[in-house]
Order: sequence, then structure tokens, then C-alpha cells
Amino acid sequence: MPFTNPARKDGAIFYHWRRASEEGKDYPFARFNKTVQVPVYSEQEYQMYLHDDGWTKAETDHLFDLCRRFDLRFIVVHDRYDHQQFKKRSTEDLKDRYYAICAKLANIRATPGTDLKIPVFDAAHERRRKEQLERLYNRTPEQVSEEEYLIQELRKIESRKKEREKKAQDLQKLITAADTTTELRRAERKATKKKLPQKKETEKPAVPETAGIRFPDFKSAGVTLRSQRMKLPSSVGQKKIKALDQMLSELGVDLNPMPTEDIVQMFNELRSDLVLLYELKQAFSNCEYELQMLRHRFDALSKTGTTTTATPAEGASGENQAPISTEEIKLEVKDPIIDVVGAPLTPNSRKRRESASSSSSVKKMKKP
Repeated sequence: MPFTNPARKDGAIFYHWRRASEEGKDYPFARFNKTVQVPVYSEQEYQMYLHDDGWTKAETDHLFDLCRRFDLRFIVVHDRYDHQQFKKRSTEDLKDRYYAICAKLANIRATPGTDLKIPVFDAAHERRRKEQLERLYNRTPEQVSEEEYLIQELRKIESRKKEREKKAQDLQKLITAADTTTELRRAERKATKKKLPQKKETEKPAVPETAGIRFPDFKSAGVTLRSQRMKLPSSVGQKKIKALDQMLSELGVDLNPMPTEDIVQMFNELRSDLVLLYELKQAFSNCEYELQMLRHRFDALSKTGTTTTATPAEGASGENQAPISTEEIKLEVKDPIIDVVGAPLTPNSRKRRESASSSSSVKKMKKP
């Protein structure tokens, strides 16, 4: 059956298959024929409000005619623009002129008190955006690889910074736990001396989970052995258990004492305090080691900035000493620019030996 498309103005008739019951109905896809309402201005409005020294009346009319024909597809408008008859314009210039006229017409035609939604086009921002995209597209492979390398280094620095902050938070928790435990013990001693009733559990300050050891409470029904309360929980690692046994042996405390009520409570408190002491010592050694490494790095950097070699005559004892070159100093300092927060460090024996060797080399450099 024949049909016409309302979007066409030439009255062309086409044919397609349809059900007999749909005879006489409108073309089903006609509802998608949406057109943009381009404003129309009069000669008087143009002379009073729309006049621009950079644009003529004929050029403005040509622009609006193209906008109506191509539904504000400005890339197509720029392609069909008559650059021979009129001045050569960029796509941003065409859009800026069109939206400026639309804004002025909306202002002069609006009734007072109405809320206007005036379209705004920032031509300067659009030009800068395209320039940046063009620069991004025209990058060389060397520039792309350099940017990827810098992004990777930035991620490393951020991860190290987060690890440092986490270590600082853990250290602060340990210090708070130690202070809280000390205050609780003092309060218990004072309460025992004065024979006052013990404080309620709600009045005790909360102890962080990292403070010492949290022994399980056997509150279930049935018979339990008191020695089960002395068993270390599975959350305590083997390294801490070995260190705990060593400290108990140094103090001369039996590893498996008689589990009376008082001994169980005091033995558990002692081990909890020893684990807290062990963690504090570990944190303290970490901080000392990092401080020492940073001090060595700072000394090496200051040495490279002041002098490059040392002559044998500069020795205090007059002995022959080999000159220290910049290559040896560079070996002591690795990546001083990128590693601004320092790599995560752990105080094991191997790194301590490396720290000792670097310390001796820096001391040699410092000799007058």
C-alpha cells in the first residue's frame, strides 16, 4: 500500500507491506520526525539588538538558514558554510554567534518575572579543549612512555605514603593501649587499697584490639578446665609466641604455671603486657631504622651538593686515603628525587647489616 512521509516536503509517495487492518493509518515512524526550533528575528530586532561589527546581516541570515536546514549540526553547517562569499569562520565562531543571538532574543521577548533558561556557549573554553586534545593526540611515543612512567611512580609514592600513615596509626594505637593499660592497673591498685567497689565495665576506657592479647571467655554451659583460659588464641602468630616464651624464660617465669584463679588472671595479664611491650619495641626499632636511613640519605645528598672528591691531604691523621668520587656517592643514594616518602622498611638482620655498612661509608665521607 502507498504511504507518505510527513518529514518530506516534496510529497513523494512510497509503497510498503502492511496489514490490511492498518490501512489509512499514519506512517508509524512519523513521531520520530523532530525538528529544532531555530528562532526567527525581524529587521527591526536585528538593527536594535543583534547588530555586530564582525558580522553582516547577510552572513547572519546565511548562518541561521544553514542551522534550520541541518538541525544545528554545526560540523555540517561549517562544512556547508559559504567561505568564499563570506569571511572564513571556525565552528566555534558559528556556534558563538548563533547562541549569542538566541540569548538576546530570549531576553527581549521574555515576559517579566519568568525564569529563563538561556543557552550559554563558551567559545574560548571550547578552543582550549580542542587545543589540548590536539596536543594529546600529537604526543610522541617517548612522551607517552614518560607519562606512563611518572604515573607509575606517583602510584608507588601514594602507596608508600598510605603505608606510612597506616604504620603511624598502628603505633599510635599501641601507645594509647599502653597508656590505657597503665591507667587501669593504677586504678585497680587504688581501689584495692581503699577497699572500694570495683568500677562497672561500662566506666572502663575502651582498650584497642591491638593491645596485648585478647583471651577467650568461656561462658558456655558445661565443665571447663581453668587451664584452657591460659591457652593463647590462634590470632597470636608463631613469631610472637616464640618471643613471648623467650621473654618469660628471661624473667624466670614458668611457661605452664599452676592454673589457680589468681595465677591464671595474673599470668594472662603478664603475657598480654609482654606482647604489648614486644610490639612497642618492634615499632620503636622500625622508627629508629627509618630515621637512620633518612639521616644517611640526607648526609649523602648534602655531600653531593657541596663536594665531589676528597684528597688524601684532608685526612686528620695524615694517612693516605683514596679520593671519594661522585659514583661512590651515587651508589649510596638511590632515586633521591622520586622516592620522596621513602620505601617501606622492616628491621630484619639483612637490612640492619646493610644499614651498618652504609653508616660506615657515610662516616668515612664525613671525616675532615
